[in-house]
Amino acid sequence: MTAVSDTLINALEHCDMLEIDGLHAFDFSLDEDDNLHIECMDGRALKRWEFSIAQITAATFDPDLKSWIITGDSGEHRLVPMDAFGGGDDEEEGNEDA
Repeated sequence: MTAVSDTLINALEHCDMLEIDGLHAFDFSLDEDDNLHIECMDGRALKRWEFSIAQITAATFDPDLKSWIITGDSGEHRLVPMDAFGGGDDEEEGNEDA
């Protein structure tokens, strides 16, 4: 998880991945008006959430569960902004036979 930010909007601007209600979402974005759009697969079902800047601003941080509580049009949700890392192919071109 990322370090605790003072606001959810700040945490969203600096994270690589989100957990929403226990689901991991790599596909999320803030639009030009700072509205949050999230998509992820839950089994075979595509799930989508949208939150306005007012809803993001009103979100509160739960220090016990280290997550943000945000209330959207579909009810209350728990967000965990996270840093992600990937395994790059750092092998040298000359070591293909190794």
